[in-house]
Amino acid sequence: MRLRLPAERPTEPPTGYKIAHPVLSQDGTRAGFTGVSLGGALPYTVLDDASCVYGRRHRPPARLCDCGFHCVHDRSAAEAMLCTAEHRTALLLEVSVLGAYIRFERGFRYARQRVRTATAGPCACGATAVALVDAGWGRPGWRALGPVCAGCVRGRTSVSLVGFARLAGQGLRVAARGGGSGLPVGESGESRAGAELGVPELVAEAALLQARLDWFQSQLARLGERGTGGAERG
Repeated sequence: MRLRLPAERPTEPPTGYKIAHPVLSQDGTRAGFTGVSLGGALPYTVLDDASCVYGRRHRPPARLCDCGFHCVHDRSAAEAMLCTAEHRTALLLEVSVLGAYIRFERGFRYARQRVRTATAGPCACGATAVALVDAGWGRPGWRALGPVCAGCVRGRTSVSLVGFARLAGQGLRVAARGGGSGLPVGESGESRAGAELGVPELVAEAALLQARLDWFQSQLARLGERGTGGAERG
């Protein structure tokens, strides 16, 4: 005789927390996340279904497999994982647990999820992040990103926190720890009215644009100096 766990029928989806690296598609038109453990090889979008990483023909979460999305119950437990060196540039995600799930002591393993908010930590220099920059690694077709401040972005491939939220769509909100939240976007992926941008978002966008402008001006100045030197030698 096999004992079965009691079935849960919550009135609203449970909330969970996890960490993941933000990723940008190769053509720069889509944004998503990639996990830090078993499912890291399979990037996922804001609203997505889990699949078995072993390629087995069953629906996650299967009891005799460890497939499916994973999250923990407590925000502090997810934040603790950000202390390790390999996870310092990951984002803290707040997710809605959708579809079938298996409850464990510390969290859930489940079939479907919606990422509601993503919080970026500070830049490597310690300043508050205003953008996500190419981290130098990725998955096939996806570039991994990491938090960066306006002073460190320079000319590297990057997307603002507001821009990442817009590309990800599905109502995602992106925030910087200690800073403002990103622009909320609708179910269709189109951004809402610009009037919803608050002061923190506008300040972050302006700082990022100014940093890029300063970098381009420095590059133009160097080119100008080279050109002048060449004319004098001629």
